[in-house]
Amino acid sequence: MRTRLKVIREYKEMSQLELAEKSGVSLRAIQAYEQGYKDISKAQLATAIKLADALGCDVKEFIGGKA
Repeated sequence: MRTRLKVIREYKEMSQLELAEKSGVSLRAIQAYEQGYKDISKAQLATAIKLADALGCDVKEFIGGKA
């Protein structure tokens, strides 16, 4: 499964570890969001904003399903 979060991260040529370090969101959480174990649309707003800021995109770009 390719989530929008994963597609955007790969497009930005960023590893999961780099995203974790840049966003302050744990590597495990990023892996869980990308693998669909956790629903990114149910993440805390602060977490979604950290990820969006680190990726240089809007939260709406990765919330809402699969790519």
